[in-house]
Amino acid sequence: MPPYRHTQIGHLSLVAVGLSLVLVAAVLRRGSTAPEDWAVLGIVGMIGLLFSSLTVELRDSALRIWFGPGFPRWRWPLHEIALARPVRNPWYAGWGIHWVAGYWVFNVSGWQAIEVVPRTGRKFRIGTDEPHALLTALRNAGVRVEG
Repeated sequence: MPPYRHTQIGHLSLVAVGLSLVLVAAVLRRGSTAPEDWAVLGIVGMIGLLFSSLTVELRDSALRIWFGPGFPRWRWPLHEIALARPVRNPWYAGWGIHWVAGYWVFNVSGWQAIEVVPRTGRKFRIGTDEPHALLTALRNAGVRVEG
């Protein structure tokens, strides 16, 4: 068992994707055979699957994160992390994977996150509903933690 592993479910994301799938399915049920309708159904389904959850794990001297079924995923060796700290993402940081005002966001729900700053200086914000447990695990693994 790794020293830390937690999966956060993106409940609101799942509801939004579910409603979208119901709407697209209703259009398709009315007899639409348009390829773009089927494409929308497939795209919405893939987005729902990919961003249904975010798993964060400390294992093998690395911080690992992945969405949904295991893709996409990222890995930071612990010795390359200069600092980790708790942060609260602003509303405009949103959910998903994207660049916002000086940092990358990886999030499926809520506004709580930890900011990981590798020695390269780039910043990554990893959404979590248990920031203190994750920071404690990082501190115990030898990462400098602020806050």
